[in-house]
Amino acid sequence: MRAPPNDPMTGRSLAMSRVYLFDLDGTLLDSIELILASFRHTYEVHFGETRPESYWVNAIGKTLRQQFGELVAEMGRSPEAVDAMVETYREHNLRHHDAMVRAYPGAVETVRALEGRGATLAIVTSKMRVGAERGLAVMGIADAFPVCVCADDVERGKPDPMPVHLALEKLGARAEDAVFIGDSPHDVEAGRRAGVRTAAASWGPYPEAALREAGPDVWLGRLEEVLGL
Repeated sequence: MRAPPNDPMTGRSLAMSRVYLFDLDGTLLDSIELILASFRHTYEVHFGETRPESYWVNAIGKTLRQQFGELVAEMGRSPEAVDAMVETYREHNLRHHDAMVRAYPGAVETVRALEGRGATLAIVTSKMRVGAERGLAVMGIADAFPVCVCADDVERGKPDPMPVHLALEKLGARAEDAVFIGDSPHDVEAGRRAGVRTAAASWGPYPEAALREAGPDVWLGRLEEVLGL
C-alpha cells in the first residue's frame, strides 16, 4: 500500500485522521478584537494603564486565571485580585460578544463537511463554558461538537495536555487517531504533550515565527485544508 504523503513544510506524515479536536478563538471563531478589547478594558480598570497589543496577543490561548495570575504576580498584587479581574473581563466580553465575533471564512463549511463524512469532533478551548457555548451558537455549529472541553473543566489549562486528554477520554478516542487544530503555540504544545498530531492555524493572531517555532506537525494556510488531514 502506498504511504500517505508528507506535509511539504514539516516533512511529517499526512495520514488521515478520524478525530478532530479544534481550539475555538482564533481557529474557528474570529473573536480576537473582542478578546484584546476585553484585556485592555480589564487592565485599565484594575491598573489604570495600558499595555501594548503584543503583550495580550501572547497571552491568548491560556485560561484567564493563568493569564491574570501571572500578571498580578508581576505587578506585586495579591492573588485575590485574579477573581475580580476575571469578573471584569467576562462582563465586558459577554456584553459585547455577539456584535464583535464571527466565524472565520470556511469554518462552518469545514465543520459540516467533517461531520458529513462521519468524523468525530470536539472543542478544546481555554474559554469558560458560557462564552464557548455562546460562540458556537453564534456560528450555528454547536450541534456538531458532542464534546466541548472548557477552562471550567480542568485544573490545568493549555499548554498542559490535560484538556486534550479529557477530550479524548470523553470521546472514547485514541490519541493516535486524533489531530488538534489550533492557532497558538499553547495549542501545539498541549497537543504534542498529549500525543496527538498538531496542525497550526496560521490565520490566527500569533506571529508566524512564534507559531512555527512551536513545531506543529502540519501548517495550515486555510481552514478548508483541515479536510485533508
